Amino acid sequence: MTLLTVPPFLFIPFTGGPAMLTLLGARQRFCDGISRRSFLKVGAFGAGLTLADMLRLRAGAGQTTTPTTSTKSAIMIYLPGGPSHMDMYDLKPDAPKEFRGEFNPIQTNVAGVQICEHMPMQAKMWDKLSCIRSIVSVDEHSDSLVSTGYSANVNRTANHPSFGSVVSKLRGSNSAAVPPFVSLRGMSIGSEPGYLGIAHRPFSPSGQGLQNLRLPREVTADRLEARKALLEGFDDLRRDMDATGNMAGLDAFTTRAFDMVLSGTVRNALDLQKEDPKVRERYKGVEQFLTARRLVEAGVGCVTLAIGGWDTHGQNFQTLKRQLPNVDKGVANLVQDLCDRGMDKDVVTVMWGEFGRTPKINGGAGRDHWSPVMSAMVAGGGLKMGQAIGASTDRGERPRDRRYTPSQVLSTLYRAVGIDAGQTFLNGSGRPMYILDDRDPVTELL
Repeated sequence: MTLLTVPPFLFIPFTGGPAMLTLLGARQRFCDGISRRSFLKVGAFGAGLTLADMLRLRAGAGQTTTPTTSTKSAIMIYLPGGPSHMDMYDLKPDAPKEFRGEFNPIQTNVAGVQICEHMPMQAKMWDKLSCIRSIVSVDEHSDSLVSTGYSANVNRTANHPSFGSVVSKLRGSNSAAVPPFVSLRGMSIGSEPGYLGIAHRPFSPSGQGLQNLRLPREVTADRLEARKALLEGFDDLRRDMDATGNMAGLDAFTTRAFDMVLSGTVRNALDLQKEDPKVRERYKGVEQFLTARRLVEAGVGCVTLAIGGWDTHGQNFQTLKRQLPNVDKGVANLVQDLCDRGMDKDVVTVMWGEFGRTPKINGGAGRDHWSPVMSAMVAGGGLKMGQAIGASTDRGERPRDRRYTPSQVLSTLYRAVGIDAGQTFLNGSGRPMYILDDRDPVTELL
């Protein structure tokens, strides 16, 4: 693998030929045996895409790089594979043993709300959290539904944008030197911008060189300024030769692109060594949560991350005994830090997977796919906390009341960051499309 240098100093691993660039991320294997590796393919013109080009594309799509006055952000935690609702937020201690499983519920600090014994840190701070236990999903190993509000099957042709891409389109970021949408888990179906266009893809450490927004060792800031002046000279010439006027304002975009490199804001946010050692110790093993917190503090509008390993067809309880304490630590530290910094009203957090698991335990001590009901954890964003919303039936098989869809949950999250999910964008065919069709909110959270 060779290294392609794309000015201004954006380093990207190059695996494609002259007409196609393929960016590969981490592998994730599910029960169907297919290894899905996150990827991003850009055509021949995209292969030369610079930060300045990204900014121009964003402006061409009708978005300036100047953000609105809103400072609200979202952190989206995805648990790929389908976490067991029966063993996290919706335990059934009175159900037959083959349904209730090995784990016991514990009381939270909110009367009447119990969660799994392996999430004690969340239990102690439930007044700062809420869960929805009556969400209906679809049987797809994809983050499309919980990221866009539409299934992967629908999005094969409809190309609805992800939550983060909508934030990018409407909000931008709080600074010209900060990307509006960052994915800490690489590219995926659910993080794509769809008909909003490539300008609203997330910046990603494994996708678009986010961690390499730095100067090469041999290039000083003075040398970079000299290069900037040289490029401005070329830009003047290109603009003079352009009869359409499309080059107008190019210098401003190039300046912002250089600012993104020179400011070091994102680079500093990604450098956890700049955090207090005591804080780093609290996040040991779940550093993604700390990185997410630092990115929203830096002004990023939406951050996504993932903790894998939830496709528990076998040895469900053995696996969750390892998984749940780590997720518990990450969520509890993240939410507490946001509260301590006075950011809990301005940052909304959600954690969920693509579906739940079968209420009845199979012969391999596992639980299989179960789309009729799943749970989600929500925190912050000025929403009402200290709740367990909705209920499933006595054996956790389907919603008993307060039936909600992932689209309705996303509509609530959009509202929390100040975006109306009833807005429309033109798709590739010029047809106006709502951000979400099913957009009645989760009223208990409002």
